[in-house]
Amino acid sequence: MKPLARITFDPKVMGGRPCIRGLRITVGTIVGLIASGKSRAEILKLYPYLEEEDVVKRLFMLLG
Repeated sequence: MKPLARITFDPKVMGGRPCIRGLRITVGTIVGLIASGKSRAEILKLYPYLEEEDVVKRLFMLLG
């Protein structure tokens, strides 16, 4: 799987901002949580519909 394959862009969802799997959770939200010091486990608890294989894991690798 490509590292960012789960990021979607849809003008009808969240104004076209990059989202995770078409859900109403933007990549910017996750980046902000990581920047504020939230752990991967905390983020997954806040957003239980995200999966470990989602961008969360890859973003931690890229930003962490």
